[in-house]
Amino acid sequence: MVVLRRFSSLLIAAACLTVLFRLSSPYTPTPPKISPATNRPNQLYTWRKQQIRYQQAGPLTGEPVVLVHGLFVNSDHWRKTLLGLAEEGYNVYAIDLWGYGYSSKPPSDSPEARAVCGENKRFEKDSTVAVLKNVALGNPNGKGERLRDIELRHPMGSPYNFYTWSELITDFCQEIVPKRPVTLVCNSIGTISALQAVIDTPDLYTGVCVVTPNFRELHSAEIAFPMLSMPVIRKIQQTLREKGQPLFDALAKPNTVKQILKEPYKVQDAIDDTLVKVLLDPLLLKGASNIVFDTLSYSAGPLPEHQLSDFPRDKPVWITYGTADPWTPDARVDALINKPTVEKVVPLPGIGHCPHDEAPELVNPFILEFLKRVLSKEKSNVPNS
Repeated sequence: MVVLRRFSSLLIAAACLTVLFRLSSPYTPTPPKISPATNRPNQLYTWRKQQIRYQQAGPLTGEPVVLVHGLFVNSDHWRKTLLGLAEEGYNVYAIDLWGYGYSSKPPSDSPEARAVCGENKRFEKDSTVAVLKNVALGNPNGKGERLRDIELRHPMGSPYNFYTWSELITDFCQEIVPKRPVTLVCNSIGTISALQAVIDTPDLYTGVCVVTPNFRELHSAEIAFPMLSMPVIRKIQQTLREKGQPLFDALAKPNTVKQILKEPYKVQDAIDDTLVKVLLDPLLLKGASNIVFDTLSYSAGPLPEHQLSDFPRDKPVWITYGTADPWTPDARVDALINKPTVEKVVPLPGIGHCPHDEAPELVNPFILEFLKRVLSKEKSNVPNS
């Protein structure tokens, strides 16, 4: 029942955000020149013939930080982090992952989208590596472990997956960011893309600062009694992909957006008109609703507990989260301190799923402390000339 409630809440949130004042636009949208959230110019990066929107703040000579957003949002969600870190002299970037924000959104079955897919080379030579057997995953109460098989491939074969997004992050850091190594800061499911990027290309990064992890309750390895429940969930997902648009349209009510945001946000004052606008506008673009349905069907892919078990031992990970987050079990997050490279887990009392936007006065100092930690480590590793 908890999973079904979570699924329903994700659907309603996505529906309300996607259909309100629907616009007609191409799959490669044109962003406003200036972000209303940050007052920074929107810039474009051409990646594998796809458009990626990003924002930059701070001196280009500063130590680089790349911010990776979470589910159904975009780089504007980092409005308070981007500017806060830039004020401290860091060179800060926030990107729209492919398919989100003002980045390109081609249909998942189109040739141009298939060409981008990060699963192409990863599994084509040996399909057996697409399933991990008997992986230890945590429990909501933080006690003990469960052994589960993890399906890594997107069940629909969609190119909108964590391996594609992790490759985007790495290519962006190599082609756009002028200085290396790079520190990644991530929120929610952006955590999985960020961790995968470091696992695949560790020398490019200093470490990862996680602002609320996500355990992906709709993953087949997280569902109770998957042999019985997954066929039902797959059918619901199929129905949404094929017939879900009228439901989206029926939920198009202006006041609903703020109401939906009140579930993950426990600091209600953070839900202002600017937040609603910058989350809504990109979701109204052509192709955006297809990405939403696609993501709701993504009951596979890597999971953070397994990633952290295999994480490069010299790349520190710090984690902070809100104790009032309705989607992320406190005890399970606290248990991540037992992972080899997780050095710190800090709870934030009374904060929800988006601490960086709800309580930047707490989160920005945490990130700055992490940056000092990883950068001092990097300097100590530089050989004397």
